[in-house]
Amino acid sequence: MKRYAFIAALAALSAGTAAYAQQPAGAPEGGISPEMLAEISKGYEGDADDKAIRNALALTPIGTLAINAENAAMIDTHFSDRVRTKGITDQKSSGRCWLFTGLNVLRAKMIDKYELPGMEFSQNYLFFYDQLEKSNLFLQGIIDTKELPFDDRKVDWLFSNPLSDGGQFTGVSNLITKYGLVPAEAMPETYQSDNTSQMATLLKLKLREDGLALREAYESWVATTSGMSSRKKAIAMENLERQLQDMKVQQLSEIYRMLALCLGEPVKEFEWTRCDKDNNVVSRKTYTPKSFYDEFIGEDLENNYVMIMNDPCREYGKVYEIDYDRHVYDGHNWLYVNLPVERIKEMAIASIKDNVAMYFSCDVAKFYSRSKGVLDLANFDYESLMGVSFGMDKKERVQTHASGSSHAMTLIAVDVCPETGKPVKWMVENSWGPASGYKGCLIMTDEWFDEYMFRLVVEKKYVPADVLKMLEQEPVQLPAWDPMFQPEI
Repeated sequence: MKRYAFIAALAALSAGTAAYAQQPAGAPEGGISPEMLAEISKGYEGDADDKAIRNALALTPIGTLAINAENAAMIDTHFSDRVRTKGITDQKSSGRCWLFTGLNVLRAKMIDKYELPGMEFSQNYLFFYDQLEKSNLFLQGIIDTKELPFDDRKVDWLFSNPLSDGGQFTGVSNLITKYGLVPAEAMPETYQSDNTSQMATLLKLKLREDGLALREAYESWVATTSGMSSRKKAIAMENLERQLQDMKVQQLSEIYRMLALCLGEPVKEFEWTRCDKDNNVVSRKTYTPKSFYDEFIGEDLENNYVMIMNDPCREYGKVYEIDYDRHVYDGHNWLYVNLPVERIKEMAIASIKDNVAMYFSCDVAKFYSRSKGVLDLANFDYESLMGVSFGMDKKERVQTHASGSSHAMTLIAVDVCPETGKPVKWMVENSWGPASGYKGCLIMTDEWFDEYMFRLVVEKKYVPADVLKMLEQEPVQLPAWDPMFQPEI
């Protein structure tokens, strides 16, 4: 590590801070004075080492220079336990990782149960309804908050987040329960589903305009009902509610048109041929999305899974509910049980050993080696390169917005040390295509798992009784804008 100017700075402070306080007349204290600038500039010495690093940084990405050459070798790719899966999906330039991950969990079950040569569900089919339902969630939220001032925190949050293509497992469970599933060939991807940014920009622009129209209708009602008797005002309120709902239906009709143009209309009926692992035809039938789901998956997604969270900022053993943490207005906010990471690992290992993949989310960009497809705290040495220390722990990183759940993947493997019985490394199936990472997957060390794993969705049969008991608690209510619960993309 390089020398620091901290000792000199502390000495100057102990001798008297007057020099640092010399600011222009009338300027508030706390700014950088010429004297302070002279002192803090000593942090860069400009010696041969500094110049060499500066020259390198002028022409080379930081990540390249920070690569830890001592950790350059590829990690061992053997795993003691692995879920049987087939194929790698690709979300392309979209934020639909949550949808790909949830469907990948289900397709692994279907492929294994029916010994299929491979298959993929249509992400585009559910994405259409996701965007329509989120639009309704926003517009109904605007109606529900019509009496709040425009600068209220919840109203501001709604207009800041009318919809996105990100999400989490609540969306998977709510949407499938309501609309069913179809195979990929029944409603294939389009350019707009693969590249969502321009469509999202237009949808959000239209929704914000619609939200303003709903609030203006309410404000007009307030003006016209001023001075009315309470009885007449109550009747007028009923009429207003009907008017707002009629407006919302018309607004959603325009959103539906935009989605149909970009994604195609959702398929209502289709024919699908089921083949065995040797590609022999087993059956050929006509399905609806609901009948297809009922025949090949058929489980209660909304009640068969538990969302587990590791957030060291909050009390363990408690259940948390996040406002608007759903994709469907008539669905429900997901409940999270906050647990120490070691307890989460126990459930994850039990599920993997039973050949059941899981929805997993983490802060994927941290210490990620793209060339190896490995997440390892030893991949990069930023401290030596920059000559500073980065000492925050997981709790402090979350508190300061330095880390949070950003991406969902499918947890499919663990390597358990036979001597200690402890996990050494883990593997997730990603949705960035087969050429990305390690054969389309990412491998993470157990130490990385500790620091950057945040959520896991586990089937109830792998959840201990005491954790299931926690779900009987009255959940702690958290606002929609809590930084720990942003959509995964």
